[in-house]
Amino acid sequence: MQLRYNFRVYPELVQRDALARAFGCARVVFNDGLRARRDAHAAGLPYIKDTDLQRQVITAAKRTGERVWLSEVSSVVLVQSLRDLHAAYRTFFSCVTGRRRGPKVAPPRFKSRRDSRQSIRLTANGFCLRGNGRLYVAKVGELRVRWSRPLPA
Repeated sequence: MQLRYNFRVYPELVQRDALARAFGCARVVFNDGLRARRDAHAAGLPYIKDTDLQRQVITAAKRTGERVWLSEVSSVVLVQSLRDLHAAYRTFFSCVTGRRRGPKVAPPRFKSRRDSRQSIRLTANGFCLRGNGRLYVAKVGELRVRWSRPLPA
Protein backbone atom coordinates (compact mmCIF):
# COMPACT_ATOMS: atom_id res chain seq x y z
CA MET A 1 0.00 0.00 0.00
CA GLN A 2 1.32 3.44 -0.90
CA LEU A 3 0.38 6.59 0.97
CA ARG A 4 0.69 10.14 -0.18
CA TYR A 5 0.69 13.15 2.09
CA ASN A 6 0.38 16.80 1.19
CA PHE A 7 2.10 19.42 3.32
CA ARG A 8 2.34 23.16 2.85
CA VAL A 9 5.80 24.69 2.47
CA TYR A 10 6.71 28.32 2.95
CA PRO A 11 9.72 29.11 0.76
CA GLU A 12 11.64 32.35 0.96
CA LEU A 13 12.06 34.54 -2.11
CA VAL A 14 15.33 32.92 -3.26
CA GLN A 15 13.84 29.48 -2.70
CA ARG A 16 10.75 30.42 -4.72
CA ASP A 17 13.00 31.29 -7.62
CA ALA A 18 14.85 27.99 -7.27
CA LEU A 19 11.57 26.04 -7.16
CA ALA A 20 10.22 27.94 -10.19
CA ARG A 21 13.44 27.10 -12.02
CA ALA A 22 13.01 23.43 -11.08
CA PHE A 23 9.37 23.44 -12.28
CA GLY A 24 10.41 25.00 -15.59
CA CYS A 25 13.33 22.66 -16.16
CA ALA A 26 11.17 19.61 -15.42
CA ARG A 27 8.60 20.86 -17.96
CA VAL A 28 11.26 21.50 -20.61
CA VAL A 29 12.84 18.06 -20.15
CA PHE A 30 9.41 16.38 -20.30
CA ASN A 31 8.54 18.25 -23.50
CA ASP A 32 11.94 17.53 -25.08
CA GLY A 33 11.58 13.83 -24.31
CA LEU A 34 8.06 13.78 -25.74
CA ARG A 35 9.22 15.61 -28.87
CA ALA A 36 12.12 13.17 -29.35
CA ARG A 37 9.85 10.15 -29.04
CA ARG A 38 7.24 11.63 -31.38
CA ASP A 39 9.90 12.52 -33.96
CA ALA A 40 11.33 9.00 -33.78
CA HIS A 41 7.87 7.53 -34.27
CA ALA A 42 7.16 9.82 -37.23
CA ALA A 43 10.47 8.82 -38.82
CA GLY A 44 9.66 5.14 -38.40
CA LEU A 45 12.41 4.55 -35.87
CA PRO A 46 11.95 2.18 -32.92
CA TYR A 47 10.83 3.39 -29.49
CA ILE A 48 13.67 5.28 -27.78
CA LYS A 49 14.83 3.51 -24.63
CA ASP A 50 14.85 5.43 -21.38
CA THR A 51 18.62 5.49 -20.94
CA ASP A 52 19.16 6.73 -24.50
CA LEU A 53 16.48 9.38 -24.03
CA GLN A 54 18.04 10.50 -20.74
CA ARG A 55 21.44 10.72 -22.38
CA GLN A 56 20.02 12.74 -25.26
CA VAL A 57 17.63 15.06 -23.42
CA ILE A 58 19.50 15.69 -20.16
CA THR A 59 23.19 14.87 -20.45
CA ALA A 60 23.82 16.09 -23.99
CA ALA A 61 21.52 19.08 -23.56
CA LYS A 62 23.45 20.32 -20.51
CA ARG A 63 26.57 20.55 -22.68
CA THR A 64 24.94 22.79 -25.28
CA GLY A 65 24.96 26.55 -24.90
CA GLU A 66 21.21 26.96 -25.12
CA ARG A 67 20.40 24.42 -22.38
CA VAL A 68 23.29 24.94 -19.98
CA TRP A 69 20.78 26.25 -17.41
CA LEU A 70 19.57 22.68 -16.86
CA SER A 71 22.62 22.26 -14.61
CA GLU A 72 21.17 24.76 -12.13
CA VAL A 73 18.57 22.30 -10.82
CA SER A 74 18.95 18.91 -9.21
CA SER A 75 19.37 16.04 -11.66
CA VAL A 76 16.82 14.05 -9.65
CA VAL A 77 14.09 16.44 -10.83
CA LEU A 78 15.07 15.99 -14.47
CA VAL A 79 15.32 12.20 -14.32
CA GLN A 80 11.97 11.93 -12.53
CA SER A 81 10.37 14.08 -15.22
CA LEU A 82 11.50 11.57 -17.86
CA ARG A 83 10.23 8.73 -15.66
CA ASP A 84 6.84 10.44 -15.57
CA LEU A 85 6.90 10.56 -19.37
CA HIS A 86 7.74 6.86 -19.50
CA ALA A 87 4.88 6.06 -17.10
CA ALA A 88 2.47 8.08 -19.25
CA TYR A 89 3.52 6.15 -22.36
CA ARG A 90 3.30 2.84 -20.50
CA THR A 91 -0.25 3.64 -19.39
CA PHE A 92 -1.24 4.69 -22.91
CA PHE A 93 0.21 1.55 -24.51
CA SER A 94 -1.49 -0.69 -21.96
CA CYS A 95 -4.81 1.00 -22.83
CA VAL A 96 -4.24 0.51 -26.54
CA THR A 97 -3.42 -3.18 -26.14
CA GLY A 98 -6.33 -3.76 -23.75
CA ARG A 99 -4.26 -4.80 -20.73
CA ARG A 100 -5.44 -1.86 -18.64
CA ARG A 101 -8.85 -1.76 -17.06
CA GLY A 102 -10.74 1.45 -16.63
CA PRO A 103 -11.23 4.45 -18.86
CA LYS A 104 -9.15 4.93 -21.98
CA VAL A 105 -6.09 7.13 -21.66
CA ALA A 106 -4.85 9.46 -24.38
CA PRO A 107 -1.17 9.66 -25.36
CA PRO A 108 1.00 12.08 -23.37
CA ARG A 109 0.69 15.76 -24.21
CA PHE A 110 3.13 18.63 -23.98
CA LYS A 111 3.18 20.50 -20.68
CA SER A 112 2.24 24.15 -20.89
CA ARG A 113 4.09 27.03 -19.31
CA ARG A 114 0.79 28.75 -18.58
CA ASP A 115 -0.76 25.85 -16.67
CA SER A 116 -1.06 26.52 -12.95
CA ARG A 117 -0.35 22.87 -12.05
CA GLN A 118 3.39 22.85 -11.54
CA SER A 119 4.98 19.91 -9.86
CA ILE A 120 8.22 18.04 -9.43
CA ARG A 121 8.89 14.64 -7.94
CA LEU A 122 11.88 13.81 -5.80
CA THR A 123 13.37 10.51 -4.77
CA ALA A 124 15.08 9.90 -1.45
CA ASN A 125 18.29 11.32 -2.96
CA GLY A 126 16.65 14.67 -3.65
CA PHE A 127 15.49 15.64 -0.17
CA CYS A 128 15.96 14.93 3.52
CA LEU A 129 14.25 15.88 6.75
CA ARG A 130 16.34 17.92 9.14
CA GLY A 131 16.16 17.70 12.91
CA ASN A 132 14.88 21.28 13.20
CA GLY A 133 11.62 20.37 11.44
CA ARG A 134 12.66 21.72 8.06
CA LEU A 135 12.79 19.97 4.73
CA TYR A 136 16.03 20.17 2.75
CA VAL A 137 15.58 19.97 -1.03
CA ALA A 138 18.69 19.65 -3.20
CA LYS A 139 19.74 22.93 -4.86
CA VAL A 140 16.80 24.74 -3.21
CA GLY A 141 17.72 24.77 0.47
CA GLU A 142 15.88 24.26 3.74
CA LEU A 143 12.16 24.90 3.43
CA ARG A 144 9.82 25.73 6.28
CA VAL A 145 7.03 23.15 6.38
CA ARG A 146 3.64 23.19 8.06
CA TRP A 147 3.42 19.64 9.40
CA SER A 148 -0.27 18.78 9.68
CA ARG A 149 0.49 15.24 10.86
CA PRO A 150 3.58 13.26 11.74
CA LEU A 151 5.24 11.28 9.01
CA PRO A 152 4.88 7.48 9.32
CA ALA A 153 8.64 6.84 9.15
